[in-house]
Amino acid sequence: QVQVVESGGGLVQAGGSLRLSCVASGIGFSINIMGWYRQAPGKQRELVATITNRGTTNYKDAVKGRFTISRDNAENTVHLQANSLKPEDTGVYYCNVEHGALSKWGQGTQVTVSS
Repeated sequence: QVQVVESGGGLVQAGGSLRLSCVASGIGFSINIMGWYRQAPGKQRELVATITNRGTTNYKDAVKGRFTISRDNAENTVHLQANSLKPEDTGVYYCNVEHGALSKWGQGTQVTVSS
């Protein structure tokens, strides 16, 4: 059974940094796309960053230059290094993995940035 588990959220002051991690288990191959999404209170879930198993990345414009996504294909793990955090980065961050018909979400990890 495929499981996706995030870790690394927390409370940080504006300008600070956090590193989020996600592990996808129960999969015997390198997942095509792994990514991070976030959902702020009262808002829809939105893409933050994705990375393919070939290393191609895609970022939300608002996080370019501040966030970096990386992955370990062999371990099916993905990380999000979030620097220069802003209060508007606050939300629940979800990991998503996609491979063909497979799409699995984690339970989410809370990131709160205080001003």
